[in-house]
Formats: sequence, structure tokens, C-alpha cells
Amino acid sequence: MGMTMSQKILAAHAGLDSVSPGQLIEASVDMVLANDVTAPVSVVEFEKAGLESVFDKDKVAFVMDHFTPNKDIKAAEQCKLVRQFACRKEITHFYDVGEMGVEHALLPEKGLVAPGELVIGADSHTCTYGALGAFSTGMGSTDIAYGIAAGRTWLKVPSALKFVLKGKPRGWVSGKDVILHIIGLIGVDGALYKSMEFTGEGIAHLSIDDRFTIANMAIEAGAKNGIFPVDDVTMEYVGGRVDRQFTVYSADDDAEYDAVYEIDLGALEPTVAFPHLPENTYEVKSAPHVEIDQVVIGSCTNGRLSDLRIAAQVMKGKKVKKGVRVIVIPATQQIWLEAMKEGLFDIFVNAGAVVSTPTCGPCLGGHMGILAKGERAVATTNRNFVGRMGHPQSEVYLASPAVAAASAIAGYITTPDQL
Repeated sequence: MGMTMSQKILAAHAGLDSVSPGQLIEASVDMVLANDVTAPVSVVEFEKAGLESVFDKDKVAFVMDHFTPNKDIKAAEQCKLVRQFACRKEITHFYDVGEMGVEHALLPEKGLVAPGELVIGADSHTCTYGALGAFSTGMGSTDIAYGIAAGRTWLKVPSALKFVLKGKPRGWVSGKDVILHIIGLIGVDGALYKSMEFTGEGIAHLSIDDRFTIANMAIEAGAKNGIFPVDDVTMEYVGGRVDRQFTVYSADDDAEYDAVYEIDLGALEPTVAFPHLPENTYEVKSAPHVEIDQVVIGSCTNGRLSDLRIAAQVMKGKKVKKGVRVIVIPATQQIWLEAMKEGLFDIFVNAGAVVSTPTCGPCLGGHMGILAKGERAVATTNRNFVGRMGHPQSEVYLASPAVAAASAIAGYITTPDQL
């Protein structure tokens, strides 16, 4: 029996000729990741177990991004704990205020992930790196502590779903609309502990940022990972960033999938996910009318430069609706600088928005935009669970940067074409 792309990567890292769904393996890892929320738990478990050595100081990354700049004493203490551990163990890739960015935008930008690699992270959206043809997945902090010490992890080999993407997206349709459509189609548990493997000629019409967005939200369908084939778009992105040898894997022609879905990109419309699950999707043009209080443009899902450019394109020369708060959060320092140099900040500020330092901030109800009781936000983030951005009786609507920006101008959920 042939193997899927994910299964080939896992077999190689386990030192096996082949693997099959459901098989338990122990595999070597190429990068271990944690942040200021999850790393403290890993550090405590590491030390509680009497572990002393980090397997490779160049293959561990700590990114202080969730509650930084620190929002309170507890956040400051968490970062201090990780900072001191990183200093003692001489961790190469420790990113704090002034250097950090939202972790899943920062690691690819820094060339810390390459095609064919196996990456584990103490954050569920570690699956983002599948956009580069890597097998990447989230794990608990205790598993990450072992990964930091041993450079190995255990995994159950996932079966796979195949998504054949055809055609070319129209108008304001982006990777966010693609993945919201898919989650609406299969549900939040439709890919439970499976690989979501994307293929088809339509991939050529998706930018690397579209792919990051789609892979990022694979976990919102319950997937173990999401993964894209490596093509010219991938190689252009990693060129100049990745300075080491890597292996490109592709699925066998006779690989088996639990199900195959065909998605016509040209038929998709701008899409929004209503509270309180990412599967609760509507095409914006036919969605119920919803007036909003806040818009957040950023996060590991949609805080990249192309996302900010799209939002600025929609907002240029316009004003945010009175009473709507708009928070724009570039995902990394580099993106922040490039957006500033391009004049995007001028557009946002003149429209009535604010621009934040890189942070996860409001995405997880951390800081920089917490919602009060009864408030509604359109966000380019990845989750809209009850209380995700603040009060349990607030509401989060997930959308693309184009829809978020248009909604900021209108004061209700809409598309740029409807302004």
C-alpha cells in the first residue's frame, strides 16, 4: 500500500521503510516550539523530571507572543521563567519583546521550518507549517518537555483526507474563505486525528500566505495536521530563508484516503463563520445582518503582509464606522516594518484604526482588545468559541482581511463589493 505525504515524512523520521494508519511510532524531530503560555509548563516538567540537557539548542524555539508585552504580573513571571531557562540552556531561538512575532508567522519567516521536516509545538496551530510541506502538529506541554530533552516524540500515524482544489479564486476570495468553506463542509470534527492533504491544479493559484492560513486552521476541523505539496511557490518562499538541506516528499499514486473532496475555488464566495464554532459558516452575501463593535485584523492566521495590504486596499480613503473599534496587528517585527514603509499604517490610522506591536493579544482573550458583555467582533483569527475574546456573552465572527476591513467601514458584516 502506498503512503500519503504525511505518512512518508513520519516514516523517514521514524527510520522505517513504511508506516500505516494507527501505527504507533517514535520519531526524531527537527524543531520543538513553545510560547509564553505553554513553555513555562514544559520547563517545570523538564526540571521536575530531573532532565538536564537540551537535545539541540538550535532546534528549540521559545516565542514570547501571547501575553507580551506582558499584560500583568503573572504574564511577566511566566516570561521570566522561560527567559531564564533559555539563558541557562543557551537556546538559540529565544524571541522576546523587540524580536518576537506571532510564533507561527515568525518561524517560517526566520527559516526555522523547511519542507519534509517534522515539527512539534506546544500550541495547536503548529499545523501552520504544513503550508511548506512539513509535518507539523501541536502537542501538550509535557510531551514538549520530552521533545526538548530527547529530540524525539511518539505519534500515532494518522489516516488522511484528500482535498482536490480546482480552478482559481475570484474577486475577494482568499485562503481564509477556502478553509472556512471546507470546515463548514466537513465540520469541526470532520478530520479528527487525520491529515488534511491538499492537492490539485488550483493550488498554483494560492499564494504561500493563503496556504499558511489554510494549514493553520486544519486543527479547527480536528485534524492532526494539514499539508500542501512542495511547488515553485514553496521553493520561492524558503529560498534565502532556509540554509540547510531538506527533503521533498510527495504522496504515492496509490496512497489511500478515508475520503476525497473536490473543491472548485472559482465557485467560492467570501465566507464568514458565525458564533460559536468555525463550522457555522455562511456566504457573506446571504448571511444574516449583524452589526459589530470591533474588528481585529491579525493573528497567526491572517497577520501577514499580504493580509495587511488587502485590508489597506479596502480601507484606503474611507473612515471606520463611528462606534467601531479597529485593531490591526502585524504578525512579526519584519511585517510591521514593511507595512510601515509601504504606508499601510497611514491608511489604517487615517481611517480610524490603531496599529499594535506584534502579539497574539485579543485572539485568545489575552489583551489588546477584550470584548465586553454583548459585544460583537469580526476577526481574522481562527477560533470563535464562547468567551474566546472576552466575556462569555460576547460574539466572534471569523472572516478574511477583506471582509473584516469592509465590515469596519460599514459597521456590519459585509464584503468590499457591497460597500
